[in-house]
Amino acid sequence: MFERPRSGERALLVRIGLGSPPEQDELNEFESLARSAGAEVLGLVTGARRAPDPRLFVGSGKAEEIRAEAEKHGAELVLFDHALSPSQERNLEALLKRRVLDRTGLILDIFAQRARSFEGQLQVELAQLRHLATRLVRGWTHLERQKGGIGLRGPGETQLETDRRLLGARIKTLNARLEKVLTQRDTTRRVRRRAEIPTIALVGYTNAGKSTLFNRLTGAGAYAADQLFATLDPTVRRIELPDARHALLADTVGFVRDLPHELVAAFRSTLQEAREATLLLHVIDAADPHRAERIAQVNRVLEEVGAADLPQIEVFNKADLVGETPHVEFQRQDSQLHARPRRIWLSAQTGAGCELLVEALGEALGPEIVRRRIRLQPKHGRARARLFEAGAVLSEEVTPAGELDLEVSMPRRAFESLCRSEGLAEHADGKTCGPSDPFLKSRVPTSLAG
Repeated sequence: MFERPRSGERALLVRIGLGSPPEQDELNEFESLARSAGAEVLGLVTGARRAPDPRLFVGSGKAEEIRAEAEKHGAELVLFDHALSPSQERNLEALLKRRVLDRTGLILDIFAQRARSFEGQLQVELAQLRHLATRLVRGWTHLERQKGGIGLRGPGETQLETDRRLLGARIKTLNARLEKVLTQRDTTRRVRRRAEIPTIALVGYTNAGKSTLFNRLTGAGAYAADQLFATLDPTVRRIELPDARHALLADTVGFVRDLPHELVAAFRSTLQEAREATLLLHVIDAADPHRAERIAQVNRVLEEVGAADLPQIEVFNKADLVGETPHVEFQRQDSQLHARPRRIWLSAQTGAGCELLVEALGEALGPEIVRRRIRLQPKHGRARARLFEAGAVLSEEVTPAGELDLEVSMPRRAFESLCRSEGLAEHADGKTCGPSDPFLKSRVPTSLAG
């Protein structure tokens, strides 16, 4: 019986195109994944099939070719750029006499190396255990049956059943711990929402430059490298916007082609930062010849986690590599005279165009403006003075009864804060102090609506 080695980083890569030969960018990405996991790539075997073989995924002839290549190069590990079933993986290992790892297992290994936070480590372990639970049989084929004979009969369980029970218990424990972490994150988000602090989430294909842009905008010093999944754990930092305003910028995990569903499920709480964001910055590698496909893949994952309908600005990074000068492209909203930022070209590495991005964020996250006509009593003199000091008063009239009719326009947050502090709490609910016009306009065109 084949005994699986516990280690080995000398790898042979296998990529089989289904219906047509694999494209070069798919091969390049697979090789980058392997190197990101720490593998020493010894060779690559490619081919094409109309459909996967139920037993080996590849045909028997191709499997013999893979075994010959593995022996020729002295490979200890064979990596498949496909999702293999447990039986296919087991059959391939028995034939090749080497460890076989599919695409899901490879990405899980990279994530296990990158996870640094407590939450990230829990999520990776949970995804690994769920993946392993379907593959226990391959390591315990000699223990699938209880032994018979004198002294060996009686109650008990096989090693396979024991492992399944232990895995189930561990998964239950991890889910409970992740629920606590998720509750803590929800509490933090509620505090942000109450403080009306907008959150901007960086999303995009892996290695598009999200962490480099994050560091450029916040000075956080987050780890950034030219490799896939360099950043795994989400990082949130404050970013200064024009007019002395600020927001929170969140750097999230990058997406990749054929991202395993186990990872999407396990990292749902991490991707919650994207789902709960006020605005998404979709970072795109402008120099990537397949950027249109990458954009579509990221949008599919955003749809899976429920973030597809959030306002989004596309940030085309590495503009200097394609000869584009930094600039902002605008999109006109329906029946509005103004336009909002839709696409920005910049270079996070050199910093060119980052100031345009900050200005665009300030415009996109412009404060929600309320414009109302209110009536103040004579005792509200300090409230009147504060409104004039803030430059919020558009017009003022004195009624025969000595009351003041004011037409005001100011950010909703500041208006509600003034009403509470000056004893005009009814304004916080959208009401007025008197019988004047109750509500003229609730929102200016600079909001994210539309």
